[in-house]
Amino acid sequence: MSATERPTLEVGRVVKAHGLKGQVIVDLWTDRRERLAPGTELTTAKGVLTVRSSGAHQDRFLVWFEEISTREDADAWRGTVLSAPTLDVDDEDVIWINELFGATVVDSTGVVRGTVVDVEANPASDLLVLDSGALIPLTFVTSVDANALIEVDVPDGLFE
Repeated sequence: MSATERPTLEVGRVVKAHGLKGQVIVDLWTDRRERLAPGTELTTAKGVLTVRSSGAHQDRFLVWFEEISTREDADAWRGTVLSAPTLDVDDEDVIWINELFGATVVDSTGVVRGTVVDVEANPASDLLVLDSGALIPLTFVTSVDANALIEVDVPDGLFE
């Protein structure tokens, strides 16, 4: 499967225009900053955008895309979700966020604790949000069967 045929993940969103030459502010949803490296192609519902340049800007990124050259063009892209092909990563310890949604969570005693409905960003460790209302730090995940089953080993009292 080629890079263009790989499944894609949402990696960010165009927040607003910046300046007069077509730069935009991007909220990047991944820690993989290479997603904004020059020459990188990101897909959108409106077509492909090619990164010309990018740099950190406050808590977001200032990005200049080849296809956006004016303030008016930039304004038209406001709110557009950016997607990129999944990366080829052979690290078994990597947990992909898109593989968590809809999975049933089972603790180390075999008790079903709920289904993942969201993943909440948290400075210490992202949290699985279950339909039961429980929050489980990703640090307690022991195995993931993509979008099916997640096994966790949590400390006593977490679900009380």
